[in-house]
Parts: sequence; C-alpha cells; structure tokens
Amino acid sequence: MVEYHDKEWGKPVHDDRVFFEFLILEGAQAGLSWETILSKRENYRRAFDRFDAAKIARYDRRKVRTLLADAGIVRNRLKISAAISNAQTFLEVQKEFGTFDYYIWQFVGGRPKKNKWTTSRRVPARTPESDAMSQDLKRRGFRFVGTTICYAFMQATGMVNDHARDCFYY
Repeated sequence: MVEYHDKEWGKPVHDDRVFFEFLILEGAQAGLSWETILSKRENYRRAFDRFDAAKIARYDRRKVRTLLADAGIVRNRLKISAAISNAQTFLEVQKEFGTFDYYIWQFVGGRPKKNKWTTSRRVPARTPESDAMSQDLKRRGFRFVGTTICYAFMQATGMVNDHARDCFYY
C-alpha cells in the first residue's frame, strides 16, 4: 500500500488504458477493501488482457467461464459482466469524445482539484463532481460506477489531490 501511495495514487492520469484499468478495479472493489484488489492487480492484468478495452468488449461466454474459474481475481459474475459491458461503453465514449481522457477530465474542469485536508478522516466519500460523474456514466450505460466508486476513481487517477497537507506528495 505504501508503494502504491508513494508512486501512483493521486498522480494525474491521461492514458485511456490506465483509466479503464482503474474503472474496472474500482468497480471490482465494491464491497471489498482496496488492499484486496491491489493484491490481485497483476492477476487482473493477466486475466483481462492488460485492460485492453477492445479485446474485453468482445469477451464471450467461454471467456466469462474462464474468468469465473480464475482464483486470482474476484469471481463475481455481475462484476465480470460489468467489466465487459463497461468496455463496450468505454469504446463508445472514446468514439464520441476522441479519448476517454478528454471526457473524464471535464468533471473537474480539466485540472486536478487540490484539497487541503489535515487528516484522512476529513476526506469525503463523495462530492458534487463524483455525483455528476456517476450520473453521467450510468446514463451512458456504465455499471458499478456509484458516486463513492467514482470518487475513489478520481482520487486514484489524480483528478483530485486528497493527499494530506503533511504528505510529501501534497
């Protein structure tokens, strides 16, 4: 967790593949700890073709059965199904906006929102921006994108900087 925090969490992302990876991982995390998902991240990368949305969008029943049998990932049929349909919708968003990056950064005005928390206990689970993101993603057909998941996604991808003020990365 320390390495993830120090090297990745909260750093602004502009790579569509990385955005898609976090979208799937944050959805998989629903009801579980982030530490659980992070420990399975390499297994997810292997099982989900390194988060290539175009490949995942074409997964069939046979591939779903393979994923459901893979002990290296969370074997939840709804989450696996959502990953596939989210890949299809992700590709539609890319087609509409040119990149998912362009689309998603609009929710924070194109720049990271820098918060000024003194302690992690003050960090919210949702914000008006995550509410708007969740609502729009759902309207487009994405699943496992509630406002709390969207806020965690925003934190992970650096759309918001929720490092405490005494953190070296702040």
